[in-house]
Amino acid sequence: MASIFTKIINGEIPSYKIAEDENYYAFLDINPIAKAHTLVVPKKETDYIFDIDDNTLGGLVIFTKRIAKAIEKSVECKRIGVVVLGLEVPHAHIHLVPLNNESDVDFRKPKLQLSVAEFKQIAASIRGNFV
Repeated sequence: MASIFTKIINGEIPSYKIAEDENYYAFLDINPIAKAHTLVVPKKETDYIFDIDDNTLGGLVIFTKRIAKAIEKSVECKRIGVVVLGLEVPHAHIHLVPLNNESDVDFRKPKLQLSVAEFKQIAASIRGNFV
């Protein structure tokens, strides 16, 4: 059975897409811990990030870097935190979280409640800075 991320990639479930190419897809987390919290996934469904073949993993990191640079230009933050948890969805993914201090990357804190308009504005801003 396809993961929720595969369904998002295939357009079966809507997302606030940031960018995609033939191998990777980036979209806003709908339960964000910070504005512009973004998920980056390989299109090929693999449960565990360290089971991804070396070329795909290297490409994922480079694609993720490009997304992170676009986020930095879109929201005020000191850094972009990079987190790989991999327990919540059986499809390897990287969380990119804008940070101003270390506690900003605490996944136990309450999730932000953003409107559809806010999600669309954030996604558009990041897309506009993606190169």
